[in-house]
Amino acid sequence: MRALVQRSGKSSVTVNHEVVGEIDQGLVVFVGFTDGDSIEQIQYLAKKIVNLRIFPDDNGVMNKSILDYGGKILSVSQFTLYANCSKGNRPSYIEAMNNHEAIHFYELFNEELRKYIEVETGEFGADMDVRITNIGPTTIWLER
Repeated sequence: MRALVQRSGKSSVTVNHEVVGEIDQGLVVFVGFTDGDSIEQIQYLAKKIVNLRIFPDDNGVMNKSILDYGGKILSVSQFTLYANCSKGNRPSYIEAMNNHEAIHFYELFNEELRKYIEVETGEFGADMDVRITNIGPTTIWLER
């Protein structure tokens, strides 16, 4: 399981010219799954994400989590996090979990996040237009 977490201002996901998820501030989380991932890993990563201290405190130091700072999470499924480019210029996605299982894991991941905070989502498997205002910029790579 991999997640790319970005501290965000206004961000949104559009599918077929319709906004399906948007936030004004918080985190944009791109998440991908691979064979062997488990519910325990989902629980661990969701808790890790909501407790990441990457928001500024009163002194401007990144010392607050999204739970302290406020905002929402915009969760976007992204199988390309498992791209392997070691053999040529065309990425292989063989390490990404198949769609049937991955959609279930994505839904479980979002349910786990919702135990802590409000979550907006993209649309699994869709061609999405993702617009992000990356604040900082702050981008964190997490893998479990």
